[in-house]
Amino acid sequence: MTVRLIRFNKPYGVLSQFTPEGRWRGLKDFIDLPGFYVAGRLDADSEGLLLLTNDGPLQARISDPRHKMEKTYWVQVEGIPDDAALAALRRGVRLNDGPTQPARVRRLDTPLALWPRNPPIRVRRAIPDCWIELVIREGRNRQVRRMTAAVGHPTLRLVRTAVGSCTLDGLAPGQWEEVAESPRSDYKK
Repeated sequence: MTVRLIRFNKPYGVLSQFTPEGRWRGLKDFIDLPGFYVAGRLDADSEGLLLLTNDGPLQARISDPRHKMEKTYWVQVEGIPDDAALAALRRGVRLNDGPTQPARVRRLDTPLALWPRNPPIRVRRAIPDCWIELVIREGRNRQVRRMTAAVGHPTLRLVRTAVGSCTLDGLAPGQWEEVAESPRSDYKK
């Protein structure tokens, strides 16, 4: 069997599974490849890079937090995080299921390469918003959203832009393509 990996730009409102559920669409609306499975998850209300493979060991390596593969997110948050909020994310924040590992984080200018979300995020005229880039090596349920909320800046929009060395570059929402090589992790034992 030839190991294959595809990268997919998952639009808002699409589940990380082939079968639709409730109001959310499934991957089968975009990808019709038998024998492929999602390597890692991305919530229906999040967008961006989702990897799929036909190889179980590769799927486990990408998905399993023990391998510490970096995941990069562009996060639009409510308010403007100050240096103390960013420092808290860098140290790791306490969530209801325990502390997070330290994250890399920086403020971003509004990403120009980003497509409009459908539906658009909620906008409050009296409350500004800001983009940050957050890089984590964990993968807890809704972790990024819970981390930004823990420092007082709820997430308005969440876009995963990279998993390991695989990036979202050049893919429009709903598009996928085969990757020439598997993503690398700088994991050290």
